[in-house]
Amino acid sequence: MNRSDELIIADRARLLGPNVPTFYDDPIHLIKGDGVWVWDVNGRKYLDCYNNVPHVGHCHAKVVDAISRQAATLNTHTRYLHEGIVRYVEKLTNTFDDHLSTAIMTCTGSEANDIALRMCETITGKCGVIATDHTYHGNTTAVAKLSRTNAPKTGDCSNVRHVPAPDSYRPLGGESGIAHARAFAEEVQRSIDELENTEHGFSALIVCPYFVNEGFPNLHNQFLELTEKVVRKAGGLIIADEVQPGFGRLGSHMWGHQRAGIQPDIVTLGKPMGNGHPVGGVVTSMDIMTAFRDSFRYFNTFGGNPVSCAAAEAVLEVLDEEALMKQALDVGNYARSGLKELALEHECIGDVRGSGMLFGAEIVLDRHTKQPATAYTKSLVNELRNEGILLNFLGIHSNTLKIRPNLQFTCEHADILLNSLDKILKRLKPHP
Repeated sequence: MNRSDELIIADRARLLGPNVPTFYDDPIHLIKGDGVWVWDVNGRKYLDCYNNVPHVGHCHAKVVDAISRQAATLNTHTRYLHEGIVRYVEKLTNTFDDHLSTAIMTCTGSEANDIALRMCETITGKCGVIATDHTYHGNTTAVAKLSRTNAPKTGDCSNVRHVPAPDSYRPLGGESGIAHARAFAEEVQRSIDELENTEHGFSALIVCPYFVNEGFPNLHNQFLELTEKVVRKAGGLIIADEVQPGFGRLGSHMWGHQRAGIQPDIVTLGKPMGNGHPVGGVVTSMDIMTAFRDSFRYFNTFGGNPVSCAAAEAVLEVLDEEALMKQALDVGNYARSGLKELALEHECIGDVRGSGMLFGAEIVLDRHTKQPATAYTKSLVNELRNEGILLNFLGIHSNTLKIRPNLQFTCEHADILLNSLDKILKRLKPHP
């Protein structure tokens, strides 16, 4: 670490407060991005296999141009009329099933999830929420309560129940497939029953439909369908948090809930929506939107502003023009195949899974016992950083390599990643 970086770290602590997180044991000082590459202050080039915010590539020319042109023309809020927001929302909702036909534009996914919870309370008259015990849905007061991995130390969380995160490698009850799905649905039913016996009642289930933070388990194609039936029977709503799996990332479908075979009542969007420009959103039915608008005088100064809408519209256009969803599917299949080949040589790779441009491997100390190699996984990530490869780890045991590059990632880039990982696995032996 050079002197400049040390000063920045010291200034962060002095000006931003303590415990502001950074990636890696040796933080990276980035100054430039292009496509799937980023550069640090010393001119070193890194292959970015992690950041999903620049969804169609760092500094994509079409998105940059859209932002620049609109910023040079007009930027104001939605209490004045502008065509950008209605043009964008129509294009956006056309990618969903017919009942998801209206949207609220926000700046972040946190705001979107906060609104979604209020929508559910409006419809049901109840406020009890169910989430998994290894999820993250944002950082407002309401949605921070949904997380156990970043649990708030203050506030009343009595309206929240957590169910065990699905784990295809170590499934609930010891059985995979439909039995695992049934076990998860039973856990949701138990939580519904608990909430219905409180003053809160049961309002909603909120899930990432691909369970990304949980370690993106390889689940039966009816996994969430059984849970959907349980929620519907209880009169609750389903919120699909598409911040990570959405916008074609999974390759097979535009949205994670479409891949999971469910019909959510509300869909929330964030990070990749504006390719780095702060854009988020809530998509729902006209009935739910009308009830919400009648109950809340909601307004967001920056949500849906002309510049944000221009950025978001450009992202949708690039996805279509460059066929990036198809590329995500093809490259993801190639990369997972390469990881499976590495698993034949490296015993520490216990499980390979993923879809499209969201894939990875669970790292273990012993394949028979499936003992998580948590400390070793962190070491791998730091060693990859030293080799010029940026990715991270997550999952229930914090031992799953999370590989989530933007959609400009190609098979050539996958080879660079796989070769670097192979080299490090040969050099760095597992440790508890």
